[in-house]
Amino acid sequence: MSANNPQQSSKRALDPQDRISEVLFGLIMVLSFTGSLSVAQAGREDVRAMLVGAFGCNVAWGIIDGVFFLMASLADKERNLKLLRTLRRATDSRMVAAALPPAVAAVLDPATLDAIHTRMQALPEPPKVARLDKKDALGAAAVFLLVFLSMFPLTLPFLLMKKPMIALRISNAIALLMLAVAGAAYGRLVRRSMWGFSIGMVVIGGCLVALVIALGG
Repeated sequence: MSANNPQQSSKRALDPQDRISEVLFGLIMVLSFTGSLSVAQAGREDVRAMLVGAFGCNVAWGIIDGVFFLMASLADKERNLKLLRTLRRATDSRMVAAALPPAVAAVLDPATLDAIHTRMQALPEPPKVARLDKKDALGAAAVFLLVFLSMFPLTLPFLLMKKPMIALRISNAIALLMLAVAGAAYGRLVRRSMWGFSIGMVVIGGCLVALVIALGG
């Protein structure tokens, strides 16, 4: 929370974890369509129907995920406002400490807590309700684009090649590569084994796609 702007969300528009997650969502969606394609019997109409389905699914999921992003951002801003109101109503340092996260309050001495309380009292009256702003809209748009654009590397072979079997093999290879890269990126983000997360992401992605196809997705 920003003391100067209590309406500012602590959520970044798209942090690295969000970017990785959105790409993975898009990949899983497309794989559930390409994996259900029977290359032995598929014709151009079947490929076209698969591409339309993948396109529509990723557009829909991108919109839904963008809405979820806006909802999370609004809830985060409301929590910030609630914390600010609580700090402003506090009458002594003990109430300030109770409003703060325990790990933060534990390292602050009474003089620092008093200074926080004094500064909170000097701030303008916060808004009554949280509101979304341009930054939130841009974040939601970025979420949509990540989900939507992640489908193109996997569908491009079907657009460029006439033989569905070859296109599917190339599409699957691209999907495995993207899953591996996303897993490695997440492993690096959490400071764990990049290779372990890379392999794990490929295995988990494959299992999820198999489950979606088995359930008729």
